[in-house]
Amino acid sequence: MVERFLRPDGSVGQELPLRVISDDGAALLGWIPDGTEMIGSRLVDGRSMREVDLEDRFRVPRERVPAVWAGSSTLRLIDERHWSSVWWFFDPAGDFTGWYCNLEIPLGRTAAGTDRIDGVLDVVVSPDGSWSWKDEDETGSAIRAGRLTAAQAARLRTEGERLIGLAEAGVYPFDGTFTEFRPGPAWSRPRLP
Repeated sequence: MVERFLRPDGSVGQELPLRVISDDGAALLGWIPDGTEMIGSRLVDGRSMREVDLEDRFRVPRERVPAVWAGSSTLRLIDERHWSSVWWFFDPAGDFTGWYCNLEIPLGRTAAGTDRIDGVLDVVVSPDGSWSWKDEDETGSAIRAGRLTAAQAARLRTEGERLIGLAEAGVYPFDGTFTEFRPGPAWSRPRLP
């Protein structure tokens, strides 16, 4: 299964292979271990996103490049009914380090996997349930650059607030489920087709 992040023009940006843990047709739970080969995205001129002025960050051309998911492993809950996916992060030793709520626009499923548009704004939830917004400063520039509409940004923020409410209540997916997850000992890394 492949998780694809598309650009607003429909072109494909990132592609990450997932090992499917469960899939009911709407909600997919997938594993991306440290060291997984993927297709990433970078600025054509070689700079990192954070090196570009905020107002130009979403206007600079990007290109697809081979990359490796490195430094952590993630278990990802990708639910077509929600404008988000929830990622359980694990350090290289396999210890749970927290949740990342990647706010996204769902575009549906294909035979190969899931298609989403990254929503720029995210929520980070610590193991103790405390949370913080991430990349709030980028949302306005993404709207001005045409990367998101104001209506999409509002819906993404509402989705973030829904997830914050779940985290504050300590309910699924922030109830400890999957925090002790361990991959099968014989599992190989997932590969792109």
